[in-house]
Amino acid sequence: MSWLVFRAIAERPRCSAARNRRDGVENRILVLAPFGRDARVITEVLAARRVVAHICESGDALIREMCQDSAATILTEEALTNGIVDALREMLASQPPWSDYPFVVLAARQTLHRTDRARSALQELSNLVLLERPVNPDTLASAAESALRARQRQYLTRKHLAELEASKLSVEQLNDKLETRIAERTADLASANDRLMREILERERVESSRVQNQKMEALGRLTGGIAHDFNNLLHAVNLNLQLIERLTIKDDRVRHYAHRAKEAVDRGSRLTGQLLSFARTQSLVPKLHDVNDLIRNMAELISISVGAHVKLSLSLCPEPAYVVVDAAQMEMAVLNLSVNSRDAMPLGGMLEIHTQMAAAVDPDASPGGAVATAYPLGTVSVAVRDTGEGIPDNLLGKVFDPFFTTKQHAGTGLGLSQVYGFTRQSGGNVEVQSEVGAGTTIKLCFPLAPAPKEAAEATLRGQNAALALQAEILVVEDDPAVRRSMVECLQVLGFHVRQAADGAAGLTELKKARPDLLLVDYLMPRMNGAELIAHAREMYVDLPILMATGYADMNAVERLIGPHSVLAKPFDLDTMGKAVSMELRRRQPPP
Repeated sequence: MSWLVFRAIAERPRCSAARNRRDGVENRILVLAPFGRDARVITEVLAARRVVAHICESGDALIREMCQDSAATILTEEALTNGIVDALREMLASQPPWSDYPFVVLAARQTLHRTDRARSALQELSNLVLLERPVNPDTLASAAESALRARQRQYLTRKHLAELEASKLSVEQLNDKLETRIAERTADLASANDRLMREILERERVESSRVQNQKMEALGRLTGGIAHDFNNLLHAVNLNLQLIERLTIKDDRVRHYAHRAKEAVDRGSRLTGQLLSFARTQSLVPKLHDVNDLIRNMAELISISVGAHVKLSLSLCPEPAYVVVDAAQMEMAVLNLSVNSRDAMPLGGMLEIHTQMAAAVDPDASPGGAVATAYPLGTVSVAVRDTGEGIPDNLLGKVFDPFFTTKQHAGTGLGLSQVYGFTRQSGGNVEVQSEVGAGTTIKLCFPLAPAPKEAAEATLRGQNAALALQAEILVVEDDPAVRRSMVECLQVLGFHVRQAADGAAGLTELKKARPDLLLVDYLMPRMNGAELIAHAREMYVDLPILMATGYADMNAVERLIGPHSVLAKPFDLDTMGKAVSMELRRRQPPP
């Protein structure tokens, strides 16, 4: 007779509707009862309660099914053989932290006959419900449902743990994104800070440069004003000395004294010319010049600028070296290079200025034929050499960059860039050679220009004398000494002269009669020279005009009357006569 009582098999199940729906793989109960009809009876009892049960034919089958998920296992005590106990022990040891697999064991009633192996096996099944046979069907079903409920709570724990893990992963991902965003934002802020610092440094540099430019502009205006007044004094002295030289005086000492005084005037004139060049109020028109003469004339200024601890040496080519350059810019370029050489020799040294002429290269005979195309007459080089500290190789390519300087707390970094720009605009090029500890050489190369034709000048002097016999000139000058000297010199040259003390008086003279040429100063009270010229142009469109000035905004003057109509003070008698005659001849209609 079976040990189970079947009286409740046909009764209505007592489990709830939710429990009746537990038919998934994880909610099934495995049954291992290898002897008799026990397994079939157990499944019938569970089926009556809507509990899914699966019969395992052997211990190996039970292990396989447990690996495929199940909610609990019901087995008989005699099924706990050595092999299945070892397999269950290994499986339980490897189950996840949330799992505590439940077992329902149907034990034998006679516990006295239970072996030590069986007792040990029962103790190792930690989540165990032990039912002593014979078992009431309701008791068995209740135990199975309790095991299912315990397993469901474990599933809920697993779900919560999974949710926590997902939340943790989500938080980690959010943290990673947040850290990435923080890193990106930090990088953006660092980049913005770098840009801001660069802008601050650039603004400070621009502001410093602007302040320096304002200082230089103010100094230039002051220098130009002083040079203008000094030029007027030199101009009057120069013209009077020339008049003395033309007088017939028996004592040669007077003529000798006048000549020496005129040499001093010439030196003063060069000094004021350089001051005006510094003030940027001198006309910057390229003209034909002998480079050697330009360097000789400024040798004294260079010597003073570099100081007594630097020895100046001029090594100039013996023949005249003519180039078409602006004299003021050329002098400033050589002076800039000389001052840089001085700064490179704080303990003193040798400064050499060397000029050399080079013939044009035959394009068919040399791979450097491009030189012959660019400079068909050859080149003239001006090299400034020093025995200073030298320039490192990594800086040689930057020395002509604007604002680049190696001087600490000194210099604007514009000197060499101005030299480079002037040379290139004059059709030449710049070369630099340097060795650390051995000195630096900067060479300016210019195209060679044809020499002036003296025959043409002699013809021009003859034409000037012919023009002087019939020309009337109106001189407008506010300085009495300068005006008187100019009038007397023009009269000596053979011109008829009228004069006026200021612009208003000059306008009155213009209304009285039209002169053949108007010679006018620029800076005058009440009406300056530019305003008088404007009135003169309205009255006489083709009137020849010469502007004689020692200080002016030369660009504005030249836009008004042209670059060939400016006579810079102080000028000598021959220069004034040549300029007057050229202006008269240029204004004459062609025959």
